[in-house]
Amino acid sequence: MRRAIAALGVGLAIAASLITPARADAPPGPDTTLRTYYQQKLIWTDCEKGFHCALMQVPIDYRRPAAGQLSISVVKLPATGARQGSIVLNPGGPGGSGVDYARLATDVVSPAVRARFDVVGFDPRGVGRSSPIRCFTTEEMNARTQADPSPDTPAEKKINADLTGRTATLCRERAGVLLPHVGTADAARDLDVLRAVLGDRKLTYLGKSYGTYLGATYAELFPGRTRALVLDGAVDPTVSLTETSHLQAIGFERAFTAFARDCASRPGCPVTTKDEMRRLLASIDAKPLRSTADPARPVTEGIALMGVIAPLYDKAAWPTLRQALTNAKTKGDGTLLQLMSDSYFGRVNGVYDNSTDVNIAVNCLDYPAPTKRELAVTARKTIRAAPLFGPYLASDESPCRNWPAHGVKKTLRATGSAPILVVGTTRDPATPYEWAKALAGQLDNATLLTYDGDGHTAYRLGSACVDAVVDRYLLTGTIPATVPSC
Repeated sequence: MRRAIAALGVGLAIAASLITPARADAPPGPDTTLRTYYQQKLIWTDCEKGFHCALMQVPIDYRRPAAGQLSISVVKLPATGARQGSIVLNPGGPGGSGVDYARLATDVVSPAVRARFDVVGFDPRGVGRSSPIRCFTTEEMNARTQADPSPDTPAEKKINADLTGRTATLCRERAGVLLPHVGTADAARDLDVLRAVLGDRKLTYLGKSYGTYLGATYAELFPGRTRALVLDGAVDPTVSLTETSHLQAIGFERAFTAFARDCASRPGCPVTTKDEMRRLLASIDAKPLRSTADPARPVTEGIALMGVIAPLYDKAAWPTLRQALTNAKTKGDGTLLQLMSDSYFGRVNGVYDNSTDVNIAVNCLDYPAPTKRELAVTARKTIRAAPLFGPYLASDESPCRNWPAHGVKKTLRATGSAPILVVGTTRDPATPYEWAKALAGQLDNATLLTYDGDGHTAYRLGSACVDAVVDRYLLTGTIPATVPSC
């Protein structure tokens, strides 16, 4: 998934050794240090259930590759048949673990693709097991997730402003030298090192949500090294951070409308309209729900709202959302809402992963910092267009305004790349279909596959039509002249 920065800003491996055999695809130029990274040999060890794990070394700063290195965690599931190469996966985020995603290989890619390709995942730099950065303690993350998403008083507004305002300072203090080097362009360069050390002359890749931006950035930097790139649930790189929040709020509003319509057709539906949902959230704001899973942590409006947003990513989770809202409305029980919110934020056994930290850091590095006026104007516009989710996904504060470095507005063309397949879902709440159309139009050699459906991304989520087109492309590297709408 791609997560916008909301109101609050919101081992498996062993070491690799560097060796220097000749490789035809080492980067051009005189920099022997960078060549050494491309020429390293990974030392793979068994890490259960048929997977092999290793650590890959990459430079912290590609402009000064001799200045220091970091470790990238990699996992591989070997092909079940005659190996054609590797397919590298990224689940999105930014901040999602490609290692964990590859561990789900039997669900993520088809048996036909599994037969021909080693399935490979990696945690991008700063994520999970790859030299992780940290900005927040567990207590600070608890405060962020529990904070009021629609502050009504000056005191509540000050709490939110303080939480947002401290983000850049905390990240600078705790993430250290790596903080300026966790952007998408550096992750794409790591991806090219990975392609080389896997022994593939050209990249085969499946990226979902933010992973589409990573894949498109790779194609922009290394167009001649692309074989087949599936970009599913596409991100439009020309859209600003504030506009991202605006469009995602509308997308989730649309998704909730579809959920409520489906819910209303079933007996005992707890919430049939957005107005009813707003009233329920207001009651939770006044009196937080209890949780049997974590009685010491009340289920505030902030946790409840994310507990609603999270299952809207996947239509298969709608029954769980119905039950969660029933429990909240009839029993004052927010356990299910809390569990879904915790899952979204990577909270397991009371400890958060660092996906939120990375999400903020990467977004702030990749995009221009929003101005105070831009934030205020967009917040007002978003709340009008999406009164249910707008107050949470748009704010007149942003941690990126104080970030130590910023990106620039960009359009990706990937001129000279192999054919690229972009997949867009018409009612995708997190990456609106309009983004898929935009990215396919920007890339010089891309084709758009449209899926008329609900939920976030499309491949291997129930559409035989989508799966057939994607599989054919991954296996052959070619896109048919006429791509169906599914």
